[in-house]
Amino acid sequence: MAQVRTVLMSGWGRYPRALSSVVCPSSLLEVEPPAKGHMIAHGQGRSYGDAALVQNGVLMLTERLDRVISFDEETGLLRAEAGMTLDQILEAFVPKGWFPPVTPGTKFVSLGGCVAADVHGKNHHRDGTFGSYVRELEIVLADGSRKVCSPLEDAELFWATVGGMGLTGIITVVKLQLIPIESAHVAVQHHQATDLDASLRLLEDSATDDRYTVAWIDCLAGGRELGRSVLMRGHHATRAELPAQVTEPLRLKTQGQRNLPFDFPNWVLNSLTMSAFNKLYYWRQGARKRPFVTSCETFFYPLDMIGNWNRMYGKRGFVQYQCVFPTQTARRGLQTLLEKLSASRRASFLAVLKRFGPEGSGLLSFPLEGYTLSLDLPLGDPALFLFLDQLDEIVLQHGGRVYLAKDARLKAEAFQAMYPRLHAWKRVKARVDPLNRFTSDLARRLGL
Repeated sequence: MAQVRTVLMSGWGRYPRALSSVVCPSSLLEVEPPAKGHMIAHGQGRSYGDAALVQNGVLMLTERLDRVISFDEETGLLRAEAGMTLDQILEAFVPKGWFPPVTPGTKFVSLGGCVAADVHGKNHHRDGTFGSYVRELEIVLADGSRKVCSPLEDAELFWATVGGMGLTGIITVVKLQLIPIESAHVAVQHHQATDLDASLRLLEDSATDDRYTVAWIDCLAGGRELGRSVLMRGHHATRAELPAQVTEPLRLKTQGQRNLPFDFPNWVLNSLTMSAFNKLYYWRQGARKRPFVTSCETFFYPLDMIGNWNRMYGKRGFVQYQCVFPTQTARRGLQTLLEKLSASRRASFLAVLKRFGPEGSGLLSFPLEGYTLSLDLPLGDPALFLFLDQLDEIVLQHGGRVYLAKDARLKAEAFQAMYPRLHAWKRVKARVDPLNRFTSDLARRLGL
């Protein structure tokens, strides 16, 4: 095993933090399970809470395991080490006319992380989760064996690993199907919605639907404006849709990245400043009535332009709360949650509403057919976690669940009620890791 060192680690929300023993293998041959104690893989650190932290254990950093093993230029089938990032995939394969089939809101996430969280994107309602495009995985199990699994070969282990938060073993190799594109641009159109009902109508209407659809929502608006939003929809632009000045359709326009030089003071993000920002954003983005073409990086990864945007929330950090409501109860659940949030005057810098398609096969995968809402909430308010417990109750009452990759404080009882396939997942865990060598602080907190 590679050399162990001690580092202060956290997730992207910068809460919680833990002084951890870390090991950073430089080749697949160095990937070994712990002979004793506990371990969890840690990719790019973009899960928000404690999913990739383990007190009194070892973090295996996968950042050096980022090589392409093979790529079929005719079919778009990529086989790569699990530490490879979406950023690296974009740089290597967009110029060849290929794009990740599903992408979250950051490109700085590893293939292994995408599998472990079974990430979703703006196209879930049409294309499902990341795991739907994974053709094969190689995993190092707790006994040191190296296992190949797929939807056809040991499918039980495969679907326990997709969305399994890294708890079945160390993912070392991912075989992923990329999708063809004609350009490195997206054809976009914005639509303004005056309230929650109008927002849901836009998300449901085929006339305003597209391959990628998301609504920025003003979570501080109340009364008749509760749930007002700007819907942003788009698809990969064909060559015929590009402006005449675009002479190299597949040239990737890399965003210039800047870093915040300091942590924002805690008072900067409050209900007054965020309410003013939300009003300005609602009117400026909603005023863009005409279709336009933009780079894929601007459309998919706007926050990546600021390399450490999590510093906007101050030294204490923040939590992201993402939940999903099934279609039948979504309207009522969203209204109840947004009313409680608006009345609390808690400021979320980023609030996003998306429509989900059918539930996937991952035993602990997050999406349900319905609607998902995500919120960023700065830490500092001593009553925040109690407030989030109350949001959990709303989610439970309406048959929804909370996303583990964003979570830092969900209680075990709520988690167990939200994930009905947990018992099936535990059976696989007991088979491949009976001594619970692979664990995390999230797993301990949730009783996994």
